[in-house]
Amino acid sequence: MPASALRLPRRPERDDVLIALVGLFGGLLLWFLGLRNNPALFGLPKWLSLVALVVMCGVELLRRGAPLTGLVIGTLALAVDICSGSLVATVAMYTDVVYAAVLYGRPSVAWRIPRVCEVLTLLATLLAVVLMRKPEALLIGCGVGVILVAPAWTGVGIRRHRDAARAARLEAERTALLAELDRRQAVGAERARMARELHDMVANHLSAIAIHSSAALSINEPGTSREALVVIRENSVQGLAEMRRLIGLLRQAGAESEPAATPRLDGVDALLEHARKAVVDDGFTFVLRDERDPGPLPAPVELAAYRIVQESLTNAVKHAAPGEVTVRLAGREEALLTEVTSPFGAAPVPRAPGSGAGLVGMGERVALLDGTFEAGPAQGPAGKVWRVRALLPLAGAAVREKAERAERAERAERAEKGIR
Repeated sequence: MPASALRLPRRPERDDVLIALVGLFGGLLLWFLGLRNNPALFGLPKWLSLVALVVMCGVELLRRGAPLTGLVIGTLALAVDICSGSLVATVAMYTDVVYAAVLYGRPSVAWRIPRVCEVLTLLATLLAVVLMRKPEALLIGCGVGVILVAPAWTGVGIRRHRDAARAARLEAERTALLAELDRRQAVGAERARMARELHDMVANHLSAIAIHSSAALSINEPGTSREALVVIRENSVQGLAEMRRLIGLLRQAGAESEPAATPRLDGVDALLEHARKAVVDDGFTFVLRDERDPGPLPAPVELAAYRIVQESLTNAVKHAAPGEVTVRLAGREEALLTEVTSPFGAAPVPRAPGSGAGLVGMGERVALLDGTFEAGPAQGPAGKVWRVRALLPLAGAAVREKAERAERAERAERAEKGIR
């Protein structure tokens, strides 16, 4: 037995102490009654069987803390017991030591013990047959097998069941952890989606209100102030309606509620009209160039394109210099191109304050669809412009949505199996 296989003993458990005490009292009773398995060999004194009994009881205290060390000491004690007139209690405790060595020992050594026991049983049987030359010698081999092989393979079976139960428990914990991480990811994604929707729906109305209220305060003309108040009231009502609709969607029961209407690119004209009313400067013009191929678009792509146009027009109203604001939609079989350009320039102070969340939200929408997004100054036909350009794949959106549903279903199935 290699030295690395020996383990320092730890404090014995109550069951181990109880086994040792029962074995000690049982062995003492057998010794006083003179009940022995065989006579002493080689002229050894009979009291050595008591020493072997006490040593075996001490080995029982090591059955969990240092089982391989206990097996080595117990084997020596068993040899002394057999040579000095064996006691049944000592042999019975040794079978438990073999069982414990397989069950609690280090895997690298414990799995070899049953094979070693089989080899020792075979050698003992052959030796008995050679020495005795009688059929009764086979009974000795059977007895050795009961002492060595039977407890060793019993320990193997129990250990396999225990390891399988531990592995199943770890798998259940891992599945529960994955389910919790998936839930947190889903909650985070839903919070981000709600933030984008809230920003895109309400920001343009609030921007128009800020622009026209600033105009009414800076220009002391009753007509201009009245026009500004009309626009402010219109945007306030629309923004309040959007907020109520969003709150209503959040309060609905989900599966029992009717699906919410998804904005479509057919409504981009309404966005342009709203932008025209939002600006005070008459130098702005808004142009739509719809070059899409006919046919339906995947809902995630159409919603993302609509929100990108909406947020780009809001930014143009707040920051762009007077001139032409162009919205271009170009659809192909592979992708939908959404491009919004506005004059880059000159306003030293924004017409309405901004937080910078609009560009972040647009980038997140495009990233969710595995598209490409660009926003920044560019050179246009009439000079420098600010260009927002998003290329949204069409085929990948449907495939990705299907894959995400399959992955969520698989994780839910694993979580259910782990709970069971």
